[in-house]
Amino acid sequence: MVSYGIIWPVSSFIQQSFEGKSFDSENKYDWWRCARYGLYGSCYVAPTIYTWFTIANIVWPGTTLKVALIKTFVETITYTPFAMCSFYFGMSLLEQKSFDEAVTEVQTKFWPTYKVGVSVWPAVALINFHFIPPKNRVPFISICSLLWTCFLAYMKHLDAQDIPVNLKERSARLNV
Repeated sequence: MVSYGIIWPVSSFIQQSFEGKSFDSENKYDWWRCARYGLYGSCYVAPTIYTWFTIANIVWPGTTLKVALIKTFVETITYTPFAMCSFYFGMSLLEQKSFDEAVTEVQTKFWPTYKVGVSVWPAVALINFHFIPPKNRVPFISICSLLWTCFLAYMKHLDAQDIPVNLKERSARLNV
């Protein structure tokens, strides 16, 4: 929980830096946004990912390539979509958006984000499940998630019309 309570607000801070925020300009850092990321990362992401790893190790013990592939596949089709939907929905509520606005954000941003996620996370998960000992899996994923959370923060703060066109087109084809 401590690592995610640090990694998530740091990711928000990094993403805001890419937005052009600074300490001494008119466009100052949004410290409340960083706080929301810290709260969400430590109190929601850390426990859910720890629980997922615990369940995965009980259901599929071992670190063979076959077991790692099974865990990776199951994570990609279960935990990953759950985590992404929870992120957009939960962070919207923390921003004091309405339930309907939170649902709309999930509907708008889930598919573009998931498409990127499935191109990155299966490789990371396979390495994690095959090469990393169970006691070190959450810290390993914590380090990897720093960059991923920067991307999530980027996607979170895009307006729907600003989502890159190629991501929108691909997600629109999936919704048909």
